[in-house]
Amino acid sequence: MTAGVATPGSAELRAFTAWSVGRGVLAPGVEVVVEPLTGGSSNPTYRVRGGGADLVLRTPPARGGLPTAHDMDREYRFQAALADGAVPVAPMVALCSDPTVIGTPFYLMNRLDGVVHARAETVRELPAHTAGAIGCALARTLAVLHAVDPVAVGLAEYARPEPYPVRQLRRWQRQWTTSGADPAPAVDEVLAALAALTPPAGPERIVHGDYNLANVMYERARPERVLAVLDWEMATLGPPEADLGQLLAYWGPAGRLLFAERGGHLPDANPGLPTARELVAQYRAATAEQGPAIELSIRHIPFWEAFAVIKLAIVCAGALRRGTNASGARRARIGSLVTGLADIARDTLEE
Repeated sequence: MTAGVATPGSAELRAFTAWSVGRGVLAPGVEVVVEPLTGGSSNPTYRVRGGGADLVLRTPPARGGLPTAHDMDREYRFQAALADGAVPVAPMVALCSDPTVIGTPFYLMNRLDGVVHARAETVRELPAHTAGAIGCALARTLAVLHAVDPVAVGLAEYARPEPYPVRQLRRWQRQWTTSGADPAPAVDEVLAALAALTPPAGPERIVHGDYNLANVMYERARPERVLAVLDWEMATLGPPEADLGQLLAYWGPAGRLLFAERGGHLPDANPGLPTARELVAQYRAATAEQGPAIELSIRHIPFWEAFAVIKLAIVCAGALRRGTNASGARRARIGSLVTGLADIARDTLEE
């Protein structure tokens, strides 16, 4: 899809409007305004307004996405399955799996008026007690997610006979091979080390796949309460440790490196935010409150943190496929980031 869906009078906007009217999402004859939103990870995200409707449109990138990434159908179905439950998610409105309507699949959800802490400058302004409460809610919401029985909410179809670590390592090896990035032996070494250290498979729960502070929306009136967990494109069924490792990866040196060019590392911006150790303690306390549903093996957390870091390296490499101008300077900058993340992953495994 091009940005034409946000252009008044464009063929994409007309097609989108007709599709939405045909499914009762928008009223006939309504004037629709679509405008790009910031954030949304690597997926273009738009605000849609018209006739009293206030929606969010999510699409995959127009070009260069890694294979199996940016899955709108998956995003929609996981959030729809969790609706009206204990895990806060945005209300889903409609899914279009037909790429011929506007050029890509897409889905619509109700727009929520909350706060996302995605930049260090805004995190820095939070009172220390609010920052502490935000971090606590972040960890506890993850525990609530992992307590959900995926079969009970209709997600059994995402179960796979092959163990999660095996299929995930194969998937990310494939993503790395097809990323188009320059060779980076450090990435290959970490992937090989992870394959040799794969932990045994255990009970599978719902795994968000990219859980971090910037993917969680908080209430405006009660800033310590989570309004919605966002960006479910990597959701699947797997071990809870995978999500906890992902959160710790963002909280540690990998996150510090990633956010260096985005205004600074979020956990460093406010001393009121919990440490990584405190996040784990909050998560474990919350899992105990959920009962015996969550089985957590803390000794495997370094594996999953390292795995999360190498995933971030491969996602960064995939940005070359999405970019329209892979200049020498851009390739060098991304290559340096990929190598730096791979080094952090290796160090995490060796701790």
